[in-house]
Order: sequence, then C-alpha cells, then structure tokens
Amino acid sequence: MIALRRTPEVTTDMSTTADIIDEKLVDPDPIKQFQNWFQTASEANLPLPEAMSLSTVSRDGKPSSRMVLLKRVDQEGFVFFTNYLSSKAKDLENNNNAALVFFWPQLERQVRVEGTVTKTTVAESREYFASRPRGSQIGAWASPQSQIISSRSELEHRQAQIEELYRDREIDCPENWGGFCLRPERIEFWKGRSDRLHDRIVYVRGADSSWSIKRLAP
Repeated sequence: MIALRRTPEVTTDMSTTADIIDEKLVDPDPIKQFQNWFQTASEANLPLPEAMSLSTVSRDGKPSSRMVLLKRVDQEGFVFFTNYLSSKAKDLENNNNAALVFFWPQLERQVRVEGTVTKTTVAESREYFASRPRGSQIGAWASPQSQIISSRSELEHRQAQIEELYRDREIDCPENWGGFCLRPERIEFWKGRSDRLHDRIVYVRGADSSWSIKRLAP
C-alpha cells in the first residue's frame, strides 16, 4: 500500500484585507467577481489560469471530467471550444447540465460553476477557429477526438495529409468543431483560510435572473 502524503494544516492566516472574501463585500454580480479573480490569477503569472475542469454526464448517468480551456466569459456565460463528435460533446447533447471548476492553489482560490450548456453560433466558432495557431487548426482536422486509433503514426499520417491539403491556403473550420457556452445558475467562490475554516460564498440565480448571495460552512 502506498501512503498518501498528508497536506499540512494551515496554521496562520496570510489573507490580506484585499484578499478577504465576504458575502457583504463581494461584487453583487458573480461574473464580475469571477473576472476580478481571473485577472488576479492572470497577473500572478500562474500556469494556465484559464484551465478548468469540465464535468458532464453520459446518457446512462455516468459522470466524466476533463480539463478544457476557458476562451471567453461574460454575461452570457463561460465559453470553451471542442470537437462536436467528442465524448464531452455527446454527453452535452444528451444532457446539457454541466459543471466547471477553476483552481488556483498558489492563491488558495477555487471557483465552482454549475449551469446549462448551449452551442455558440457558427459565426463565433469560425471566428475563434481562424484566430488559432495553424498547427492547432490542423490538429482539429487530424484528430478524430475520443475515437480509438491504431497508433501515434496514424495520427501523424492524418496530420501530414491535412498539411498537404491546405498547404497554400487558409484552413477551413471543420463542420464538427465549435464552441459551447455554459450559462451559470450557481457560482461558488472558495478562499483558503487557516485551520480549514475556509470561506465559501455562493451565488444562486433566481427565476427573475437576479442573484442571491449566501455564505456556506467550509
């Protein structure tokens, strides 16, 4: 048996006044609160602050999680892009409820987002695809995402074929590639504090689209 290393208990609270999260002090708009935290994570030069865990549920009720990258966040929701034939896309086609988690351990901050997902417009998907590095564009065509392949060489062969096909022209956006937007119904902000007495502030969207703000026990 391999013993897991126990995470040391925090014995001192290093939070500054600016770092305190309080239900009376947070922005009343959770999207703005998230944007503030995301900006802090970005300015701290953390590795991939836009990385988020996406959890979906299959047709037969089995959950699945993977890391994806946030590409846009605004009042419409949280946007990411993928292959529409991938496992996650198929899950979302059958059940559009999904959850996101951002974790920035260096800042002792976590954000959990729950809501429903819809596809972005074709125009937005094509616009974003056009902004991607050429190698990533080729990869989107070459990879039959989530499907079983015989070997690495099969993938590299497909890559070479696409490079030759588009050698002298711009690369089209595949019809089976595009974005999803998660419209949040619940957003929780977590801040690590001493003695495991962490701060948890949750926003819940009401029927009139207004947000209520509550504190949760850690």
